[in-house]
Amino acid sequence: MTEQIDPSESLIEYPSDFPIKVVGIMHDDFSQAIVEVVTIHDPEFHTGKVEMRPSSGGKYLSLTVTVRATSREQLDNLYRDLSGHPMVKFVL
Repeated sequence: MTEQIDPSESLIEYPSDFPIKVVGIMHDDFSQAIVEVVTIHDPEFHTGKVEMRPSSGGKYLSLTVTVRATSREQLDNLYRDLSGHPMVKFVL
């Protein structure tokens, strides 16, 4: 059970655009896999809201996805799904 936070105590104002950085091993399907996960939580999300940046050595790919955050619960669920994805190394 997730703890309910009073909206007045939240540092985020909902709804708002919220950037999330997702890092994984460089792979042809990484970006598409992350877009699919994000779209579950933000149906309006599209690939135009993705910034890609490869690491200097080319081993990792960093994606910044900007989602439309509508609640703390939505963001918590999205972070949980992204963090649990087998292609993801970490989420910020």
